[in-house]
Amino acid sequence: MEVSSNRRSLKTRSTRWAGTLAQWLVRCGFSPNVISLTGIAFAAAGAIALVLAPERPWSWLVGAVLIQLRLLANMLDGMVAIEGGKSTATGALFNEVPDRIEDTLLLVAAGYAADQPAFGWLLALLAMASAYIRLLGGSLGQTQHFCGPMAKQHRMALLTIGAALSTFVPLMGITLIIILVGTVITCVRRLLRIAKALREVKA
Repeated sequence: MEVSSNRRSLKTRSTRWAGTLAQWLVRCGFSPNVISLTGIAFAAAGAIALVLAPERPWSWLVGAVLIQLRLLANMLDGMVAIEGGKSTATGALFNEVPDRIEDTLLLVAAGYAADQPAFGWLLALLAMASAYIRLLGGSLGQTQHFCGPMAKQHRMALLTIGAALSTFVPLMGITLIIILVGTVITCVRRLLRIAKALREVKA
């Protein structure tokens, strides 16, 4: 997914239900920063559910739902801030830092759930690297590249599917391998796009 601005392009953001929910949050006086922090709470609860899942299979489904709630909070904080006109001076920090915490919590927990804790930590590091490369491009005066194949929403979608299916078949290990390969490709693609843009500026 590529955008021409420094905001991630999401089709869900333009749906009627998302707009209605964002408007309701604005009317209720919710701050976008509070919504961002709520995403961390969802991710932490999801991480606990994933860690418990090998012993309690129903926790796989709980984890899958909480991963999606984390993404919902990530989307709504921006909608409340921008479309709802409630942006704050520290909004950029609340938009990025919670995402990194949430990715780490969920990916590390998934590694423990798959009995591969080191693998989970590696995935968290790669997720951090993909976000760093995107932001690095922005700091160099380039458009931030949100391309995949394993951007945040893609990682979380795959993790959601892997968790849900693991209720019936132990697929989390395979899921993490796919996320690993995809995230490495994502990092390389973003670096190449930044390099190309910088060369064009220099030419």
